[in-house]
Amino acid sequence: MTIVVDSPTHLTDAVGQTATGDWYEITQDRIAAFADATEDWQWIHLDAERATSGPFGTTIAHGYLTLSLLPRLTSGLLSVAGTAMVVNYGLDRVRFLQPVPSGSRVRAVTEIAAVESAPQGYRVSLTTTVELEGSERPALVAQTVGLFVPEA
Repeated sequence: MTIVVDSPTHLTDAVGQTATGDWYEITQDRIAAFADATEDWQWIHLDAERATSGPFGTTIAHGYLTLSLLPRLTSGLLSVAGTAMVVNYGLDRVRFLQPVPSGSRVRAVTEIAAVESAPQGYRVSLTTTVELEGSERPALVAQTVGLFVPEA
């Protein structure tokens, strides 16, 4: 389901609406690529043999990898007509609630939490929960802020 808004000026009407994305697999190859990109080569992420006797029983994704996938996981969940661009304005709160094992699937559930007018457009606060397939407890909850700039 996608949240559809007719124009940036109508974003306030969408506060409280939610949308859920598709499941996305977190592969060991993706975890390894993220480790290389960030130079975070902890064994809990990369050493499958050692990880079997570690605290999680398998390798896990970096918390920041899960966070960095928010644009992918939320892509297409909010459509605002008449928008020239959307700029990442920042994060207000992030919580990593449980590890994401290699080979598991995650998806985003996002809710429009608040909208405020800004000189360049509208700041939209989204509460996004990253669900872990087969678990009642989410992997991550983040309060993100995007700046929606109307077309001229």
